[in-house]
Amino acid sequence: MRLTELLAQKPVLLADGATGTNLFEMGLMSGDPPEMWNLDHPDRIHALHQSFVDAGADIILTNSFGGNRRRLALHKLDGRVKELNAAAARNARQVADGAGRPVVVAGSVGPTGDLFQPLGPLTEDEAVEIFVEQIEGLKEGGADVIWIETMSAAEEMRAAAKAAVKAGMPYTVTASFDTAGKTMMGIPPSAMPEVAGGVDPNPVAVGANCGVGASDLLVSVLSMTEANPDVVVIAKANAGIPQFHGDHIHYSGTPELMANYARLAIDAGARIIGGCCGTSPAHLAAMRQAIDGHVRAERPDAAKVIAEIGPLVAPPKAGGGEEVRRRRRH
Repeated sequence: MRLTELLAQKPVLLADGATGTNLFEMGLMSGDPPEMWNLDHPDRIHALHQSFVDAGADIILTNSFGGNRRRLALHKLDGRVKELNAAAARNARQVADGAGRPVVVAGSVGPTGDLFQPLGPLTEDEAVEIFVEQIEGLKEGGADVIWIETMSAAEEMRAAAKAAVKAGMPYTVTASFDTAGKTMMGIPPSAMPEVAGGVDPNPVAVGANCGVGASDLLVSVLSMTEANPDVVVIAKANAGIPQFHGDHIHYSGTPELMANYARLAIDAGARIIGGCCGTSPAHLAAMRQAIDGHVRAERPDAAKVIAEIGPLVAPPKAGGGEEVRRRRRH
């Protein structure tokens, strides 16, 4: 099922929850490459995808976030890029094909981890080559769309977009706005509708994922939909705020909070809503119920987001054009 077709059929789509957080709960050890589980533990990857489909997900992301040559080289797996990505897509494809309803397989493509020249060693041509290799593996395994996510640099977003086009795949792009309302490399949410920089074709959707909390992400979504009300916007927030309990990371968001987040995301103009780090199948099921039962209401402002979801963790700086005052939750 192509993402564009499903968007034409349904006003709001539910994307899945966390991959890494849930794999850690299933036994993945810190420092181990999740991508190897596509081959070593396909049953566990199937189970994770199935849990999200059972919770109502319309879109499931492949277990391939760090599946590019640069990231896999840290584990001496850079010679297995296509193999691991194809396996990731096949695992998701198998679950999607057995769902009994349309489920989109989105090939997850995360950043390389390298900075672009002149700040670092990476050139655009090298980045495009790196991403093409990964995307070709995802395409071979049966991905419907390439899901470029957790990006911070405009150069890297464009390189990944060009790679998707070169591989003949539709694509989406999301960034992480975790630094005073912008990405680490200074990209504001309002720039996302034009983030592909003239790459033809344009992304099917753009948006925000991960970051520092659901409130911050919703404010980013408001900025995007204000900049271009016609663009399809993705909201994929963390389940609350990460809190360290010893060596375990716990996310503060309850299913009820994520349900409220989903309703506000609809009102803010998002058409694809999911969860990132900390989002379990239970969170996702609550979000599914919220989406199905919600009648779109008045567009919220930042004050309403903060009142209902909680204070901003990394509010935009004063004078930045997207300033929001931090307020107490009530």
